Amino acid sequence: MKKRILTGDRTTGKLHLGHYVGSLQSRVALQHEYDTFILLADVQALTTHFENPSLIHQSILDVAIDNLSVGLDPNIVTVVQQSAVPAIAELTIFYSMLTTVNTLRHNPTIKSEAANYGYDDMTYGFLGYPVSQTADITFCKAHLVPVGEDQIPHLELSRKIVRRFNDLYQAEVLIEPQIMLSNCPRLVGLDGNAKMGKSLGNAVYLSDDADTVSKKVMSAVTDPSRIAKTDPGHPEICTVCAYHKVFNAPEYEDICTQCRAGAIGCVACKRNLAQKLNDLMDPFRERRAYYESHLDEVKQIIATGTEKACAVGNETVREVKSAMSVLL
Repeated sequence: MKKRILTGDRTTGKLHLGHYVGSLQSRVALQHEYDTFILLADVQALTTHFENPSLIHQSILDVAIDNLSVGLDPNIVTVVQQSAVPAIAELTIFYSMLTTVNTLRHNPTIKSEAANYGYDDMTYGFLGYPVSQTADITFCKAHLVPVGEDQIPHLELSRKIVRRFNDLYQAEVLIEPQIMLSNCPRLVGLDGNAKMGKSLGNAVYLSDDADTVSKKVMSAVTDPSRIAKTDPGHPEICTVCAYHKVFNAPEYEDICTQCRAGAIGCVACKRNLAQKLNDLMDPFRERRAYYESHLDEVKQIIATGTEKACAVGNETVREVKSAMSVLL
């Protein structure tokens, strides 16, 4: 049998190129090799957007379409709405009994995210995010979880919870998930910010049309020391060159050489990048147009995947309760 992957996205808005580079392109590449579960994490979206549930509701469809538009095959992958799988909620409760508050408070990713959102006092759900994530991973007994480096502390805690459960109840019920690190660097924002983010206004969205992409690229931050086209540039500090490295690898070294020699201007460099991005995204747009005009089909894809996930999760919960001797 194929090994299983669990991955997904919080439903807090449409996805952007940073998500594509960091995760989505790997999902597409691995979907035939692994049994892939794609989680639409609407419950976890509430940890930071509990005051805006309408955004989360709309984003369930948006994020599903984003995943389908980049090439995920609904006949192969399992698309799951998190809140509709009771097993995830049950497992979250059980795992919370095995996890101390101090462990959660010292999680570096939790501390970093709390600082980013300006949380002086964290909610129970926000603090317990890694516990909920462990339930996401283990309800379907995922073997592999693709993550960025910032998620490693969460996954290490998940592995610890699984080991503790299996040791405590002397039953190899749960599978200890392995970490699959993305081999792509984090994509910087168009404004030069170290991170491309939904809330930062510096992202190219997978749903952007060609004109929008071109306009955004033309406004991107470049080397501030270049005033004239013939001024020697410093591609290592240029946002546009960083994008060429990711999306235009065959030309990257030549572009850097020309930039340093003042042989290519920033406008031409940006136009080249915009064309490469639009060439990449044109097939996304074609698939997106289909799914946006067939929303009932998208809803059925989610419903079918969630039904399968519920059956898988119910069996896992049955085994967990049996190991804990709490089955009726």
